Amino acid sequence: MPIYEYRCSDCAHQFEKLVRLNAEPSQCPQCGKATLERLFHAPAISTQKSRSYTHGIARRKASATKKEQDHAQREYERNYIKDHS
Repeated sequence: MPIYEYRCSDCAHQFEKLVRLNAEPSQCPQCGKATLERLFHAPAISTQKSRSYTHGIARRKASATKKEQDHAQREYERNYIKDHS
């Protein structure tokens, strides 16, 4: 069953609804009127190329975070040794 997005023409409330095939929701959940229009939105598509791209971004961010953590740890150890010697 697909999920569709609707907007009420009277109150402009937008909502998503899980709808059976060839069935439309009967009324707006906020105002209760039946003046609904179905909105168009593009489906999310995932390909091998898009997954590789997003994984690459995540790896680069994780690497940068790891470098910052390692640097902070070395600074802490150096200051600890200097203060306790």
